[in-house]
Amino acid sequence: MLLAAALAAQAAPAGLLLSPAELAARLANPAVVVIHIEDRPGDFANGHVPGARLVRYGEIAVDGPDRLGSELPALDALREVFHAAGVGATSEVVVYGSAIGATRAFFTLDYLGHPNVRVLNGGLGAWQVAGHKVEPGAATPPRRDPGTLARLTPRPQVVAQADWLVQQLDSPRIALVDARPDAEFTGADGGMGGAHPAGHLAGARQLVWTDLVSRSSQFLPDAELRSKLAAAGARAGVPVVSYCMVGMRASVIYFVARHLGFDAKMYDGSIVDWGQRKLPVRSGRP
Repeated sequence: MLLAAALAAQAAPAGLLLSPAELAARLANPAVVVIHIEDRPGDFANGHVPGARLVRYGEIAVDGPDRLGSELPALDALREVFHAAGVGATSEVVVYGSAIGATRAFFTLDYLGHPNVRVLNGGLGAWQVAGHKVEPGAATPPRRDPGTLARLTPRPQVVAQADWLVQQLDSPRIALVDARPDAEFTGADGGMGGAHPAGHLAGARQLVWTDLVSRSSQFLPDAELRSKLAAAGARAGVPVVSYCMVGMRASVIYFVARHLGFDAKMYDGSIVDWGQRKLPVRSGRP
């Protein structure tokens, strides 16, 4: 009984999704910092959650060495990006954007060690559908938080590395989840026409990231998310390790795992990095 209770506690929902109503009730709190993830400043200027700060996706996911795209920048660069947006160590941070943009920002702040980050469920669209007003124009000057991000302890352990993964493949020690659709997972696309390895990592199970969100970009109810993650091998006491092509779509899996209370890691380099290392993949279905 005690073991069952402990395992249930590990998998208890972490409550990392915020509804529009919950965000609206928090906007007057000076500790709350709302981050709009977007790569087109014009879209931000057309309308955003009142008081939101713009962070461009390209500032938190950059071209890395060896032609790897969408990689984490250096720690100091990431701290400066979020500090410039008014985020401090004691802020209550709410991020929104596309499902990929918002969850990638969550992953990045999780990597920085920020303890209080949530995602606005459904993003700006859900905010407007709920009847809340948007604010046009450029971002207003940020309210600086007295705590600096340098005070936080980074969590490099949330980034899975290829050398570590090689030792875990086909092992019950991890739940390896591939976020890509059928053609990429099975290798039927030829590795995007020969550009990358055709297939998936050994032991991986497929959970297409779009199966976790609705057409309006809202995440499915927790019970459905938990069922889908369990079907992909997630279980208490075992880290969920997600990957895709370059670490964009995998961030959705990472976030859902964290939201549901699981330990999570993301292979940022994903298949592109794996292929550059000449490591093997498997084609077809497991």
